[in-house]
Amino acid sequence: MPTSPLPLGATLWPQLVYEEWQDTQATLHLWTQIIGKIRLVQTPWINHSWHVALYLTARGLTTSPIPYGALTFEIEFDFLEHQLQIKTVEGKTETLQLASRPVADFYRELFARLRTLGLDIRIRTMPNEIPNAIPLDQDWTHVAYDAEQAGRFWRALVQADRVFKTFRSRFIGKCSPVHFFWGSFDLAVTRFSGRRAPLHRGGIPNLPDWVAQEAYSHEVSSCGFWPGGDTMPYPVFYAYVYPEPEGFPSASLRPTTAHYDTGFSEFVLPYEEVRQATSPDAVLLDFLQSSYEAAANLGAWDRPALERS
Repeated sequence: MPTSPLPLGATLWPQLVYEEWQDTQATLHLWTQIIGKIRLVQTPWINHSWHVALYLTARGLTTSPIPYGALTFEIEFDFLEHQLQIKTVEGKTETLQLASRPVADFYRELFARLRTLGLDIRIRTMPNEIPNAIPLDQDWTHVAYDAEQAGRFWRALVQADRVFKTFRSRFIGKCSPVHFFWGSFDLAVTRFSGRRAPLHRGGIPNLPDWVAQEAYSHEVSSCGFWPGGDTMPYPVFYAYVYPEPEGFPSASLRPTTAHYDTGFSEFVLPYEEVRQATSPDAVLLDFLQSSYEAAANLGAWDRPALERS
């Protein structure tokens, strides 16, 4: 008896089970923080912390070019060869193998390799946006790295990045790039109404309030992909608005499996719902578009001036 073909999403979008890779996720999150902090200290400040983010590549995640005086270098996670590569414009390269090892050991070898390339860099070693964090150069607790699971996560990011860029192209107002924030460990894209927002209350663990307040200085409708955590142990697409207009939590979004989570104050759509869909792109774009429309309509945004006709 012939078997039914798998939905397109199930063949192109990898399965990602939080319980199966949570230890690897915790380690990889901290590794990306180290790399992101290097970009942070070497790059001029850009509004809403856009200068700290990482970007998807055909092999992994990159810092994009980072200045070092008059020189330039780049750091990339390669999730096909499972390497961290440091490259300079002079043609020099240093490589670290990605494998199970303590965060502190990764930290020490990385900075030794940077010094070999003539890059003398210092970062603040306390992780951001993580409660009860251990300094990165002292973290001998997080050691797991499963190459297959890390590769699955990267391939999920690749698919999300592709659809997010289609969604971003519909907006002509101020909009962020599609970028990966290592603090919250998520891929995100943010649209702006153009109006100032109320002062954000801050309170994010290990993140100065002024950083959050600058990030949310203007009204936003934001969406993204997050691989999950202890408080929500499964990967999700999310959407929120700041400030949140009256009626947003009860808005009707598409698909109907999306729901508003009061703990996170955002709408969430399980990744698995997209992965198993006959048309994953259409389902995800429907979620992104309907969440934006709810935010823009309830928030009285000037949609004709902000959207591509």
